[in-house]
Amino acid sequence: MDTNTFAPPLTKNTPSKNTFELPKQSSVIVIGAGAFGGWSALYLLRAGYHVTLIDAWGAGNSRSSSGDETRVIRSTYGANKIYFDLNVRALELWKENEARFGKKLFHNAGVIWFCYNEKTPVVDDSMPFAKVHRMEYRYLSPKEINKIYPIVNTDDLHHAWLDPFGGYLMAKQSCQAVLERFVKEGGNFIQAFVKPGKITSEKMDSIQLSNGETLTADAYIFACGSWLSQIFPEALANVITCTKQEAYYFGVPSSHSLAFDQFPAWIDVDGKDHYYGIPGNGNRGFKIGVDKHGVKFDPTDGERLADPKVLADARKFIEHRFPPLKGAPLVENRVCPYENSPDGNFIFDFLPGAVNAFVLGGGTGHGFKHGPALGEYVASVFMRKRDHLSFRFLK
Repeated sequence: MDTNTFAPPLTKNTPSKNTFELPKQSSVIVIGAGAFGGWSALYLLRAGYHVTLIDAWGAGNSRSSSGDETRVIRSTYGANKIYFDLNVRALELWKENEARFGKKLFHNAGVIWFCYNEKTPVVDDSMPFAKVHRMEYRYLSPKEINKIYPIVNTDDLHHAWLDPFGGYLMAKQSCQAVLERFVKEGGNFIQAFVKPGKITSEKMDSIQLSNGETLTADAYIFACGSWLSQIFPEALANVITCTKQEAYYFGVPSSHSLAFDQFPAWIDVDGKDHYYGIPGNGNRGFKIGVDKHGVKFDPTDGERLADPKVLADARKFIEHRFPPLKGAPLVENRVCPYENSPDGNFIFDFLPGAVNAFVLGGGTGHGFKHGPALGEYVASVFMRKRDHLSFRFLK
């Protein structure tokens, strides 16, 4: 699949006609403790619901889309105001919650966009939103890039845009911190596999756990990431797909270690491979990821091994863009399963046939950073404080 999701198109889907409002003190079960499920469980708990959170392998596990060490956080979404505004709120909530957690999760390293042409819609079309929020970007000519960041090769670049408000997030640590806080604030966590129960009279009656328990609730949210299409094959097999996305950590030369550690998160807008990267936090190495969608992948049994060609192409690019990394050793590699919706838009809707069960997913490689804002949004929909809904809807 030759696509990327730096800026999903504005959705034109019609929301479900079903309406939903859940009184406080009602019971909610959230399945999936990743970026979407974990934050939704926490904000539903804070809104006054009795919440149970369930995950098969635990928060931030290596099989999940929310695992690995880091994720880019940026508001830039082309002409898509929904996601720009959602990320602005997410930034506020990341800062607010990391203060509550007592853990550093957001690193305001900035995000630099490498642009090949005079016009770069994914960035340019976000400028009006940035101005409204007083989050203007800084234009950098090749000469200015070379002066500020001498480790960058600018031979094929027209310019760059520096977003000083973005940066990167600690991914696995964040998921674990959310779960820890959820339990501390009174939530119930269970580690188990889940099988959805029967739907009768338009309601899901229960769920079954791998430990033999049967649980019931007033509402169920399935935020199961790449497993959604396996759990609900009839409803989601043609809606949610999982692809293998690779990320690599290269060892930086000691002569340039400070320059790479202090570099912003970066995104290369070549319109082809869609590389991005994150500076070497925690001495892990300089990260490069491939946003161009890879091959189909089984999130449960797929082995997290590097594809030789994908790795070779990434190495070729990183040596071109960052010449000091020529010959740099690969020190780690990871696989991030992308849980893709058809057009990159998030999905939050009723499970077909049920008025008390919901599907929350479609992160498509850009969802992690939105976690706290999306969790707050889900809670507000349950309390009927916002219309249902603004993203993509199931047919």
